[in-house]
Amino acid sequence: MRKFVVALCLAFGLIFGPMPGWAQDRIRVVTTTTDLRSLTEAVGGEFVEAVSLVPANFDAEEYQPKPQDVLRLKEARLVVRVGLDYDLWFDRLLEAARQRDLRRGGEGYVDASFAIAPLEVRGVAVGPGDGHAHGSGNPHYWLDPKNAEFITANILEGLARIDPLHAKAYESNRSAFLARLSAKLTEWEAKLTQLRTTPVVAYHNSWPYFARRFRLDFIDFLEIKPGVPSTPSHLAGIIEKMQARNVRLVVREPHEPERDVAFVAAKTGASVVVLATSVGALPGTGDYLALFDTDVAALVNAAGSR
Repeated sequence: MRKFVVALCLAFGLIFGPMPGWAQDRIRVVTTTTDLRSLTEAVGGEFVEAVSLVPANFDAEEYQPKPQDVLRLKEARLVVRVGLDYDLWFDRLLEAARQRDLRRGGEGYVDASFAIAPLEVRGVAVGPGDGHAHGSGNPHYWLDPKNAEFITANILEGLARIDPLHAKAYESNRSAFLARLSAKLTEWEAKLTQLRTTPVVAYHNSWPYFARRFRLDFIDFLEIKPGVPSTPSHLAGIIEKMQARNVRLVVREPHEPERDVAFVAAKTGASVVVLATSVGALPGTGDYLALFDTDVAALVNAAGSR
């Protein structure tokens, strides 16, 4: 009987193997997005092995969890989510995983939006087909790099809670990361100074935190509301506004449809700028700092070509 059990265990290991991406001696962390994964890695360093659920080039609000996501959660000791109604599907996934410590209020649960001052908070009722519910505020807060101070503080607290032995190392990692971020922020602000009076139109309202930090002027969006595509009359109004304000830049994210963006750009003579909102969404955006390096460079190049 003992030999049978040993053989069964060996067979199970050969068939299924360890979870892909997990290192056997590290804290296993699951994040909902690539941005949170990058920031978790910055704080956790060599002591964590983090995986993200939503692919970089995908709208996280539309993500449909997969069976392997449940398996990842069963192996995790910490989860980190965006919050602000951005990843509502994550609650159902946590229920399916049946890991009490990972649920809201659990030792291994981190809502990265804690202490963030949300923008565009309003009470809204969203029905089927009416777009995304953003009543808790615009959820794209990680696009203000200063908010990384709060995000990494929340991650640090979560890691120290489940792994107090390495709390000092996590604090040191976070301090070193914030020092690099501070130097980069000064650089990004200097580069974007020339765009402060430039009106911009975007496809989706992902940019209020980015715009506030760098004093940019996003005057309108091609979506009627988040998640609801344009109508011909709405596009006509956008074109009229762009002509009146002499808008020369239209921003699109890599996963967003090109047709409407190309149409208004052609009608107004504007340039289309593809910007990433997530780590890994464009070449060169392999981590959180590189995300802003790439987006700032794209905006500066587009403005310089006008």
